[in-house]
Amino acid sequence: MNEKVIMRNLDPNERSHTFEEVALGYNDEEALKEANRCLQCVNPRCMKGCPVNIEIPKFIKAIKEKNLEEAYNIILNSSSLPAICGRVCPQEKQCESMCVKGLKGDAIAIGSLERYVADYAREHKLNKTNRKPKIGKKVAIVGSGPSGLTCAGQLLKEGIDVTIYESLHKAGGVLTYGIPEFRLPKKIVESEIDNLKAMGARILLNVVIGKTITLKELEDTYDAVYIATGAGLPKFLNIPNENANGVFSANEILTRINLMSSFKEDAKTPIKKGNKALVIGGGNVAMDAARSLKRIGYDVTITYRRTMEELPARKMEIEHAIEEGIKFNLLKNPKEVLIDENYNVKGLKVALMELTDIDESGRRGVKELPNEYEEIPCDTIVVALGTMPNPIATENSDIKTDSKGLIITDGSLTNNSRVYAGGDAVTGSATVILAMEAGCEAASKIISSIKEH
Repeated sequence: MNEKVIMRNLDPNERSHTFEEVALGYNDEEALKEANRCLQCVNPRCMKGCPVNIEIPKFIKAIKEKNLEEAYNIILNSSSLPAICGRVCPQEKQCESMCVKGLKGDAIAIGSLERYVADYAREHKLNKTNRKPKIGKKVAIVGSGPSGLTCAGQLLKEGIDVTIYESLHKAGGVLTYGIPEFRLPKKIVESEIDNLKAMGARILLNVVIGKTITLKELEDTYDAVYIATGAGLPKFLNIPNENANGVFSANEILTRINLMSSFKEDAKTPIKKGNKALVIGGGNVAMDAARSLKRIGYDVTITYRRTMEELPARKMEIEHAIEEGIKFNLLKNPKEVLIDENYNVKGLKVALMELTDIDESGRRGVKELPNEYEEIPCDTIVVALGTMPNPIATENSDIKTDSKGLIITDGSLTNNSRVYAGGDAVTGSATVILAMEAGCEAASKIISSIKEH
């Protein structure tokens, strides 16, 4: 019983033309079989790899005992978003990487089991409004992404009133506009948000803090403020013709597809469809953008300046992309967007690269081969090279930021004693689970500060 139970997926030929969820989840028999592989270690290494400290052996034991409500409650003690974490968190680099079973075989599929429990809870409408009596304190949270939602959940449990301010017309932040439907169905995000509303969270949409309301106004109204605005400004290449017709950021493509349904024929803001798309980058966002474009009919190639071994995206996402027909053109560095007489994209000039020794990132470095270039034909280019924080929320405030625009904190507390910050707005672009960890940390400090006063 050492082999992991592999989760079933939609057939690649079917899913490459639909936004239906790719991973189908465990059924009862599969979940029980996988849970029974767990050794129930006395000193569980897996918990050391979980940023939000879920009691992993305990919830897996509850699955073994077929007590899924208990398993759900155990997870909820640490995580407000289990159905989301079970789908998009890189467990293979965190909890599962520490699993003892993984030393001589396959680690326990902790993420898949978490998803199984959370989906069961949603389908059976298990009550999770476990909130202490109100204590007469209130906190404003700026941003409704994973960090803001997690912080809200922890505060609500302690009887603190929470108002979440979201600049867009739907809550969820990157969970709603950044991660495609085929990886994270929006009904899952909406369900998790509805749970927070049932606990008493108030969510105000279409409110841009820094414009509609100032940060100072929030400080004057609430006992504390948590800034969780994420990192929504895309980075570009700074190469010639980068503003040509047909060049997009991955953020724009994903936002228009996920939030505005631009892939539909009757969409109000349709994506002008071309034929050949080139996605520049090798992370999860690049995979998401490439797989999304494939689903609306593009022939898609990902170009990256290192090799397959150095791709930073999750192994599962890379495998799914290959299965769906995404091509890879590697060891290439963009130098110039090629254009026609109407300033439309017609290709990308790239420099050929070679690997060097391991650099400070822990990966092989790269260098350009002298005078070695190639032209790749395409009519659409999508840049997926990471993001930076949007400074709007902290503009005209006393909150200190560094040269990159990241908010400076001391353990989530800013230079203003009533304003906290966390997630991508502090660290730069990172994972959902690390944003959640920041939300937990901020909530803990806000709770301690409020109760002291």
